[in-house]
Order: sequence, then structure tokens, then C-alpha cells
Amino acid sequence: MSDQIKFIVDSLNKEPFKKNYNLITFDSLGPMQLLQVLNDVLAEIDPKQDVDIREETPEQTAKRMLSLLGILKYKPPGNATDMSTFRQGLVIGSKPVIYPVLHWLLQRSSELKKRAYLARFLIKLEVPSEFLQDETVADTNKQYEELMEAFKALHKECEQLKTSGFSTAEIRRDISAMEEEKDQLMKRVERLKKRVETVQNHQRMLKIARQLRVEKEREEFLAQQKQEQKNQLFHAVQRLQRVQNQLKSMRHAAADAKPESLMKRLEEEIKFNSYMVTEKFPKELESKKKELHFLQKVVSEPAMGHSDLLELESKVNEVNTEINQLIEKKMMRNEPIEGKLSLYRQQASIISRKKEAKAEELQETKEKLASLEREVSVKTNQTREFDGTEVLKGDEFKRYVSKLRSKSTVFKKKHQIIAEFKAEFGLLQRTEELLKQRQETIQHQLRTIEEKKGISGYSYTQEELERVSALKSEVDEMKGRTLDDMSEMVKKLNSLVSEKKSALAPVIKELRQLRQKCQELTQECDEKRTQYDSCAAGLESNRSKLEQEVRGLREECLQEESKYHYTNCMIKNLEVQLRRATDEMKAYVSSDQQEKRKAIRQVIWEQYTKNITEQEKLGKGKNYFCNKLREKQKAVRESHGPNMKQAKMWRDLEQLMECKKQCFLKQQSPASIGQVIQEGGEDRLVL
Repeated sequence: MSDQIKFIVDSLNKEPFKKNYNLITFDSLGPMQLLQVLNDVLAEIDPKQDVDIREETPEQTAKRMLSLLGILKYKPPGNATDMSTFRQGLVIGSKPVIYPVLHWLLQRSSELKKRAYLARFLIKLEVPSEFLQDETVADTNKQYEELMEAFKALHKECEQLKTSGFSTAEIRRDISAMEEEKDQLMKRVERLKKRVETVQNHQRMLKIARQLRVEKEREEFLAQQKQEQKNQLFHAVQRLQRVQNQLKSMRHAAADAKPESLMKRLEEEIKFNSYMVTEKFPKELESKKKELHFLQKVVSEPAMGHSDLLELESKVNEVNTEINQLIEKKMMRNEPIEGKLSLYRQQASIISRKKEAKAEELQETKEKLASLEREVSVKTNQTREFDGTEVLKGDEFKRYVSKLRSKSTVFKKKHQIIAEFKAEFGLLQRTEELLKQRQETIQHQLRTIEEKKGISGYSYTQEELERVSALKSEVDEMKGRTLDDMSEMVKKLNSLVSEKKSALAPVIKELRQLRQKCQELTQECDEKRTQYDSCAAGLESNRSKLEQEVRGLREECLQEESKYHYTNCMIKNLEVQLRRATDEMKAYVSSDQQEKRKAIRQVIWEQYTKNITEQEKLGKGKNYFCNKLREKQKAVRESHGPNMKQAKMWRDLEQLMECKKQCFLKQQSPASIGQVIQEGGEDRLVL
């Protein structure tokens, strides 16, 4: 239900509604507001429903909405007995009734718009057979049916054109581009013909070029056939490998299994297949046949009008009353044998439902197993194509994993040792660079001193002699030191590993304690979050109420401000008018002729006299047209009385035909016999 309300709120906040609701404000709407929201949604689907529900009675609103929902083929949840409760809930604006209707309408808005548009033209008007005996009525009815069929055909063509994805503008552009290309190609062909005509043996060369084109097309066709055959060969090889794998798995299963287990498995499969064939599939087939028969019956029936719906509702109510009476009689009897049988029947139905559910689960697991086997075969084929080796299974895969784990541990250890060696190498390299820099400075100083003393090259020769002697001594010593150095290095590495372990032990203990604290804090955080969410929801509801109050007060304040500004503007306008009136009176009363001429009254008098003289001059030329208009007016006055009498007679004839139609319909309807009908404030009994 919450997902349903969330979908309704999200849809109403979008175009074209823009209601700006949230879950709390939408849930707090009253029945009249909910009915207005439903009416707005229906008005979006059918513009004729754009009505203010406050201007009509609840019965009229429910009748209008039910008729449109019937046209849109809405089925209320529940059985036919729930129709009366659905109608009552729609009248009173019940939330459990209106929420599913809104959810259904908003889910299928585009489809329902199309259905409402088509219903306006395709719901056939029923004409009584007595009126069809008249030739004019029969002809108009036939013409009406032909127009309806033409509308159906045109609508289908329009939908096909819409779904085809073509637009007239694009097609016109393509046609114009193709015509331009055609003209260019024609010009090129003409130019090439003129060039070729000057060449000797041009007919023979054209024939050879034509043969070359044909052979190229044949080559492309053969290449395509070759590719198709390669694909077929590849699929055949894959199918062969799949069948070989199935054969291997079946042989492996047959070698490991015993005859008793094979027989049990076969018996279970036979039982399952017999149950599916004898019980489940026939039931599903029967239900599908019933559903198909019902749908065919619905399609074959004509569109139902309001009178048909009323008849069906009356029949449904009668059947419901009969069912209730039979249930009451059965409850009055209260036979104990029937009670025991009902218990057994319930148990049997529960067992059958469980059996059907388990069968469906088994079928789904079998399908999953088959899909997984197909995926495994595809993956094995891919690995064979990439690597050329078979996929390991069972114990071989476990042994391979254990080998990989042992190798990974050895690799990690060696990688750690290499990282330590790299770090030491970096330090030694840096010290070597520093020592080389110092040596270069010392050598430069030594060369300058030797040049000053006049013995340049002495230090170089001495260094060479020392280097040779040192190399000889180092070579002699290296032979004896290698084993000692290696043993010392191993001891150092072992001591370093033990030191690192002892240093990391307290850190690991602290990490465990911190993990426990983290779990406790996460639990507290979850509890606080739930408290925060509940508190936030309450505050959100209070905030929405306060916002509504503030919005109302702001609107009142704006109205009062607008009234205040309007009164101020009116006072200023009146003051200006009063000032102008006093100035006009002073100018009109004064004895000075110049001030009198400045008065507005005098200026307007002069302007009007000037306009009158001009209009009199123009009127002398228009007397001829006025005479003609007077003659037309006289003719219209003479024919006005007969025309009005004829229009009144025609309206009386229409009222008489409508009255005859109503009387005929009331005589034909059997439901109106023996009932009291209210017309024009009077009660009338129909016998």
C-alpha cells in the first residue's frame, strides 16, 4: 500500500498535474478533496470530465465516474459482490477504494487517453427498430455505421504510420536528395559516354566491364556463402562438444551409481512427469481455455451502454441475494457430517496446493539447473578455445587450489624480502651518490694543489696502485666471506621478523577491542537513527501543518495589503479628479475670455461642433446607401413573423419526437413495471 501511495504522489507531482504533495499531505486529504483529485485525473484522460464536483450531487458524480470507468474497462478488486461496496466507497470518497483507482489510472494514462478518445466515436447509439422503419432514419443510421467503420480503418492506418517511425519531412528531404543524386549521376553518365565514344572498341570494353561486375557480385555471393558455412560448421562443432560432454557426464554418473539408485531416480522422474501430464498441465490447459472462451465472448459482444450496465447490476444483485439465502439455509441446517467433510476438503485442497507449489519449484529448479549446465558448457568451450586445456573438476581442482595457496604464501614471503632489499639498495645508492660528490670536490682541490706544486697526475697514479692492491685483497677476502655473510644475513632477517611480530601483537589486540567498540557503536547508531526517523516524521507532519497555517495567514495579509493599496489609489484618483473639477469651475466662471477658452468644456464644445459639420458633409453622400438599407430592413420585418412561427413549429416537433422516444423506451423496459417513478416533482406508479 505504501508503494502504491508513493507512486500516486510522484505521478501527481509531475506534469501535467503539479500538485506538490508529499506522503503526509496526501494522506491527510479529505473525501471531497480525494474525489476532486480523482476527477482531475479523469479530466486529464477525458476532457469532458473537467467538472467541479461541488456543483453536482454525489450521486451524479459517482454515476459519471462509474460510466467513464466502465468505458475504460476498470475492474474493481474482489468479486462481483463487492461492486455495491465499491460504488458506496466511490460516493463517500473512501481511501481504500480511490487509491487503487488512482494507481490504475496513473499507470496507464496514455493507453486510457486513447481508449477514451476512441470511445467517443465507437460507442454505437442504439436506435429502436420502430424508428428504423422510416427510410430517412434507416439511411442516416447506415451512413453512421459506414462512417464508424471508415473511422476505424483510418485510425488503424494512422497508428501504423505513427509506429513506423517515418515523418513526411524526412521522406521529402530524402526524395529531394535522391533526385539531386539521380541528376548528378545522369550528367556523369552522359559525360562518360561522350568520352568513351571517342575510344576505339568501346563496345567490347563495355561488355568486358559488365562481365567483370557480374563476376565481382558472384564473388561476394560466394564469400557470403562461405562465411555462412563456416558459421554452421562452428555451431555443429559446438553441438558435438556439448553432446560429448553430456555423454561423458552420463557415463560418469552411470559408473558411480548403483542400479537401485538409478531405479529410484527413474521412478521419481516418472512420478513427477505423470503428475505434470495428468494433473497440472490439464488444469492449466482448462483454465487457459476458459479464459480464452471468456475473452472471445467479451470481444464478440457489442459495446455496452448505460442501460445494459444497469440490467447486469440488477441481475448480479438478485444472484447475490439468492446466494446469501442459500448460505443462511445451510447454516440453519448445520449438519455435522457436512462439517467433517468440509474439514477433509480443506485439508485436501491445502495438500493439493502445496503439491502444485512444490511441482512448480521443482520445475523452476530443473530449468535453472539446465541453464547453469548450458553456461558451464559455454565457459568450458571458451576456456578450451583460449588455453587449449580442459577445466579441472572435483579433487583435481581442490589439489590445484591448495598448490596455489602454498605458492602464494611463498611468493608473498619472497616479495617482502625483495622489498626490504630494494629499500636498502635505495639507501646505499643515495649514500654512494653523496660520497661520489664529495670525492669529486676533493679530487678537484687535489688537482689544483698538484698543478701549483708542479706534480700533476701524482694522486691519480697513487690511486690506481691502491685500487689494484685493494681489488686483489678484496678478491682474496671475498672467497672467505661469502658463506659468513650469507649466514649473518639469514640471522638478521629472522631477528627482524621476530621483532616485527612482537611489535604488531599489541596493535592486533587493540584492533580487536576497537572492532568490538565499532560494532557496539554501529548498533547504537542504528537505534538513534530509528529514533531520529520517527521524530523527523512527527516534526515533518507538524511542520506541514504550520506551513499550511502560515500560508493561509500570508494570503490573508496579502489580501489586506492589496485592499489597502487599492483604497489609497482610489483616494488619490478622487483627489486628482476633485482638483481638476475645481480648476474647471474657476475657468468656466471667470470673466476673462482667454481663461474660458482654456476650459475643457469650451474645447470639447468646439471640437464636437467641428465633428458635426464634417459628419453632415459625409452624410449627404451616404443617403443613397441608407435608402437601400431601409428597404432591406423593411423586407426583414415583413418575413420575421412567418420565420419565427416556422422555427417554433420545428422545436415543437423535436420535443414531440423526444417524448415519443422516452415513452417507447419506458414501455420496452420490464424493470420499470410496478415501480414508482418521480418526474417533475410528482410520483407516478407504473402498472
